[in-house]
Amino acid sequence: MSSTRNDVRLRYPLITTLLFLVRVLWASPYTLVGLLIGGIGLCFGGRVRVRGRSIEFYGGGIRWFLHRLPHGQFTLALTLGHTILGQTDAALDICRRHEAIHVAQYERWGPFMLPAYYLSSVFVWLTGRRFYRDNPFEVEANDFHGGEHGP
Repeated sequence: MSSTRNDVRLRYPLITTLLFLVRVLWASPYTLVGLLIGGIGLCFGGRVRVRGRSIEFYGGGIRWFLHRLPHGQFTLALTLGHTILGQTDAALDICRRHEAIHVAQYERWGPFMLPAYYLSSVFVWLTGRRFYRDNPFEVEANDFHGGEHGP
């Protein structure tokens, strides 16, 4: 993080806090869905913890839910706003940095995040590329921490 950004945070803590709250509210429709899924997952043996700006749910009903998604058995985690739904505690540890980028994307795109994500997937698929790996949202998250660009 640049020193200029830190200076702004130190000099204007109220503005920094207000901007953070705006980002949280902007992403809140998806966060609420994640909290609902996570809450139900807790009733079926799931666990929860707070890490940074995210609430992470994992195990139990969360794992069951993720396995029901297309290719869900290969999905370590799924981000919805400021919630991250993970298969296991270890899965969250493995992909935390990747999912944190998705949290930031939700903060930027707000309620338009999932439509933009899916339209990007359709576009890259129609242009002959891989719908998941070549999706710009995934490319950004993968590039941030050294890349996961496999076949």
